[in-house]
Amino acid sequence: MNKVSKAKQLPSPLSAAKTKKASSLLTRMIKDKYLLLLLLPGLAYFIIFKYVPMWGVLLAFQNYSPFLGVFHSEWVGLDNFKQFFNDPIFMRLVKNTLLLGLYDIVFFFPTPILLALLLNELRHAFFKRFIQTIIYIPHFISMVIVASISFLLLTTEGGVINELLNNMFGVKIDFLTSENWFRPLIVTQSLWKEVGWGTIIFLAALAGVEQEQYEAATVDGASRLRQVWHITLPAIRSTIIILLILRMGNFLDRGFEQVLLMSNALNRSVAEVFDTYVYTIGITQGAFSYSTAVGLFKAVVGIILVFGSNFLAKRAGHSGIL
Repeated sequence: MNKVSKAKQLPSPLSAAKTKKASSLLTRMIKDKYLLLLLLPGLAYFIIFKYVPMWGVLLAFQNYSPFLGVFHSEWVGLDNFKQFFNDPIFMRLVKNTLLLGLYDIVFFFPTPILLALLLNELRHAFFKRFIQTIIYIPHFISMVIVASISFLLLTTEGGVINELLNNMFGVKIDFLTSENWFRPLIVTQSLWKEVGWGTIIFLAALAGVEQEQYEAATVDGASRLRQVWHITLPAIRSTIIILLILRMGNFLDRGFEQVLLMSNALNRSVAEVFDTYVYTIGITQGAFSYSTAVGLFKAVVGIILVFGSNFLAKRAGHSGIL
């Protein structure tokens, strides 16, 4: 009996391993307590502003009434989605949003990479830091200020660029009201404001490339262009792919503030995107359930794009985010 009772008192290998693992985790948490404290503000931000509001997606399946509340409003299932898909504006929103997203991927995404490669080739440290500072500054300028600058430069009533065109060629172009100029204008603003800030991650990745590889390539007679193609770009390939996958998640996020500020009655047919439509329907017209359904549809498409691009990246032999 003593042997049996002693055997029962002995901890099993599995429970001992769990206890050891828990003890190790607790020890690491105590050791890194100050780092965990630094994590708390960011964690609180995501919990309060990202996860807690997720219960609001229930409105997409209801005929929400502010007087009845979320838990007592009429449940309508997928009626809001059916109404949205059958609305003629659906295809216009898809077209406008996809075109702006395509322009972003084609023109905006590669530009910070190219600019980072050019900055990486600068050997004068002071000049390199000066250029970086200059191109970072627009990131901190409000989009309202950017829109105001665009108006002052491009308006037909005394705009600097239109005055130059008028003096040189005798013509004025309605940049701000033309449907043909809206998308190029949005892309140009985004490039000017964010391209410098976008180089930070790529410059950090380039800083990790071993200089011995460049020295060996120079000895072998490789030109600077070949060094960039065969050494620099392969070294930052994983960073480029990860950022591209993450950007696909924001493919339908076309900058609500920017589009809203630059749109007007004359270019609205090409300026209306999902974000502005949600604002117009939900805030100005009070269709809370319908606008929530539109926003939820956009979010689901973003998730599909992230997982789809991650799957394709892995199938191509690259590292993904999952």
